[in-house]
Amino acid sequence: MATNKKKVLFTDSMGKAGVALLATRGDVEGIPFPNMSQDEEYRAILKKHGPVHGTILGGTRFRKAELDAAGGMEVVARVGVGYDAIDIPAMTAAKVPVMIAGTANSPSVAEHAVSFMLTLARKGPELTALVKEGRWAERMRPEMITTDLFEKTVLIIGFGRIGTRTAKRCQAMEMNVLVYDPYVPAEKIKAAGCEPVSNLDAALPRADFVTIHCPKTPESVGMFGAKQIKAMKPTAYLVSTARGGIIDEAALHTALTDGTLPAAALDVFDREPPDPANPLFKLPNLIASPHIAGVTIEAMDRMSVEAVKNVFAVFDGAPRKENAINPEIYG
Repeated sequence: MATNKKKVLFTDSMGKAGVALLATRGDVEGIPFPNMSQDEEYRAILKKHGPVHGTILGGTRFRKAELDAAGGMEVVARVGVGYDAIDIPAMTAAKVPVMIAGTANSPSVAEHAVSFMLTLARKGPELTALVKEGRWAERMRPEMITTDLFEKTVLIIGFGRIGTRTAKRCQAMEMNVLVYDPYVPAEKIKAAGCEPVSNLDAALPRADFVTIHCPKTPESVGMFGAKQIKAMKPTAYLVSTARGGIIDEAALHTALTDGTLPAAALDVFDREPPDPANPLFKLPNLIASPHIAGVTIEAMDRMSVEAVKNVFAVFDGAPRKENAINPEIYG
């Protein structure tokens, strides 16, 4: 039977608050789909329910083939802020806005980055093992003594929604904060109480911690390779909660095995889900999480609500341009 309702496919990983909000509109029909749907499976779902007017994505890819399968797409939204799985040029050419969840998960990612820094500095896995394995007497061995964040220098790469919040949390720990972001005016960085640096390679030797918060773009892929790692202090820690591919994993593996770096922490990987045989996973000086830095109970609700609001706004002819990746489609 024909319906005038707008159809919105939404990931089944979307927070309950977003699902509830989606259900409040009588002119919208929400249809869940499995979060990690593969390409052919997802296109089949789009065709089955077509025309589909909006989609709210988790980890599913969206390109021209999916756009064609939808047969009426008006808005592509993400429960999150990353958009590397979406073909932005194809959406822009079709005048379809791509919307992200604004600042909804930024505090959560910033907290995760700082928790990584604390875990590395305070040797969380090593000290846990001492206690659990009955090796208490080894706690005063030189290699088991931890370090403070207090008065250490952190270099934040990327000063957007997450980087700015990470900076605030580091300042609360009384750290010295350097910021590298060629797209942010130096005066804005200074106004936030941080020191802008214009040359990444020159700044790296100054940092005790390096934390990456820039988006994955053609320019940033591989930007942190062997050269950058070798420029770091031999006592410095590397953290990334950004996107896989920004750090050269092979170069990182070499640095962690030959003593160039003492340890690192990653929430993201080149391939996701990563191959369990990834050589990084055999190293005791790597701590990791499964691309979940921005996924807390609270953030899931905030992001899902933002995603639904983004979809509703497009349907209502009042798009939230500040959340659009391709606002140029609006002229």
